[in-house]
Amino acid sequence: MKKRILISTGGSGGHVIPAIAFYDHLKEKFDVFFTLDQRGSKFLEKKKYNIKFIPAPRLTLNLIKLPLNFAMLFVSIIISIFFLKRKKIDILIGTGGYMSVPICIAAKILNVKIYLFEPNMVLGRANKFLIKFSSKLFCYSKKITNLPSKEENKLVVIDKILRKEIYNFSDYNKDKIEDKINLLIVGGSQGAKIFDENLKNSILRLSKKYKLFVYHQVSSLDLKNLEYFYNNNEIEHKLFNFEENIFQYIKESNLAITRAGASTLSELAFLRVPFIAVPYKYATDNHQLENAMNYKKNGCCWVLEEKEFNEDKLTTLLSNIIENKEDYLNKKNNLEKISYENTWNNINEKIISFINEN
Repeated sequence: MKKRILISTGGSGGHVIPAIAFYDHLKEKFDVFFTLDQRGSKFLEKKKYNIKFIPAPRLTLNLIKLPLNFAMLFVSIIISIFFLKRKKIDILIGTGGYMSVPICIAAKILNVKIYLFEPNMVLGRANKFLIKFSSKLFCYSKKITNLPSKEENKLVVIDKILRKEIYNFSDYNKDKIEDKINLLIVGGSQGAKIFDENLKNSILRLSKKYKLFVYHQVSSLDLKNLEYFYNNNEIEHKLFNFEENIFQYIKESNLAITRAGASTLSELAFLRVPFIAVPYKYATDNHQLENAMNYKKNGCCWVLEEKEFNEDKLTTLLSNIIENKEDYLNKKNNLEKISYENTWNNINEKIISFINEN
């Protein structure tokens, strides 16, 4: 009889996208289900998955909202208990975030085995709370900060877990950067207003010196303004939103400007696109900066903190990257070194073997 596995996710794309990858790895060997909150539903095709929507409150220290939040948490735990029992779940995989808290507590009450997943270099607050209930924590590095020392034995280090479609693009030959700069601008599922507003002059200055094509991920609110900017300045471009398949744009890009969410950086690294990381300064526990610095330490990217982000610094950095071909190629080669063992079959075998043996 197949093991029955529940993947708990929701919130931002940074939680949902790895959950989709886990689902695709596990669906052939196990009976797999999803729990999701409404916020996370926009990041997947609901018809493709066995989904149960379970509301989960954001637990804040706001004294006015605290009683209501705890009442909602209690309701969510009760709903989760009934769902886990009805589906006879054997294993729960939580991808982090507040939406995993009630289902993990319910799983603990029912003695369901719990595995957690942490893609960032900083252990998220929900995972830090839940790790004492869990059997193992899937992650990308043993050097995660905020990990309680007594839980270190729970780490299971795996290669970056990616959506299956990305492997179809891994052998694509890009234009050399000296022939054409295909610049990708990506703000992640949360969007990046700072990119939409503060990149224009740098892009305009760059377009005067080099042959430029821009792939720009944009929110619907800024679509018209950016369309006007690119058309008015005769800059070749493609505007797209988060829901579109980003791989078709990454595959043709030879340089990126990006936030530093773990999933986005993993995808850029796998498709060997050197990037300028501009970490979101309000990210919890500054985890985006830690993600970016980990790639920088491996010689894979440039980091420009948001407090330093301005037109002159960005334009200078972009020009230096384009002119200094050796530095660019070194980063491209280093991305290849850290990604060459990342194949669908390697990760699939490791995850399935681990679940079958534990």
